[in-house]
Amino acid sequence: MIAVHLGVVLVWQLAVDLFAIPAFVLPSPRATLATLAQPHYAWLPNVAVTAIEIFGGYLLGVVVGVVCAVTFSWFRLIAVILLPLFVTLNMVPKVALGPLIIVWFSYGIVPNILIAFSICFFPILLTTARGLSEVDPDLLDLVRSLKGSRWQLFQKIQLPGALPYLFSGMKVGAILAVAGATVGEFIASERGLGYLMIQVQAGLDTAGMLMAVILLTLIGVVLYGLVLLLERLVVVRDARIQ
Repeated sequence: MIAVHLGVVLVWQLAVDLFAIPAFVLPSPRATLATLAQPHYAWLPNVAVTAIEIFGGYLLGVVVGVVCAVTFSWFRLIAVILLPLFVTLNMVPKVALGPLIIVWFSYGIVPNILIAFSICFFPILLTTARGLSEVDPDLLDLVRSLKGSRWQLFQKIQLPGALPYLFSGMKVGAILAVAGATVGEFIASERGLGYLMIQVQAGLDTAGMLMAVILLTLIGVVLYGLVLLLERLVVVRDARIQ
């Protein structure tokens, strides 16, 4: 995997050198990395802000998504009432929703956390709800015949069976959370990598924009890697959904 990425960087460098591509179109990898040493980009503060938005929105999406999924599995009437509403709200383009969130919550980290949450929440909800519902009826009947409580049914049967689905949704949500936070910073922000990209774009600083994209990607890779690690710890290999 590392060799593939290094090969892409090598092809990138060779393409710039062989075809004499202008720096404002495609800077070389060396020129892109050189931006890390330039203090006016304030990479560390901007990376920290974007990481907080991504991880904050993602964690909020996981918690609310799982709670809603469990609630829907326990109370069918609530699912019938609210699930169609969530589907409709998920159809709203988040770029269109962004300005409203800015108006309601002003500028800052919180609106971007909410935008990241709004994008990654729905896949986690759907996959978890599906996992909780796809339980062997014979197992359910067995637990009920033994006078098992609803909590015991959830803890011993539903939750273990839903974990592969939950992590499947969490992996999708990790990707979407990065997009959500970036969209929020594009719309209106005072800090973060998305904000920095908008600022350097006016000066055709393509190297700075590329470096911001690379750092955004690395944040997403770290988040995705943590989800994979957690999945390996709590879900057996044969039960994982690829």
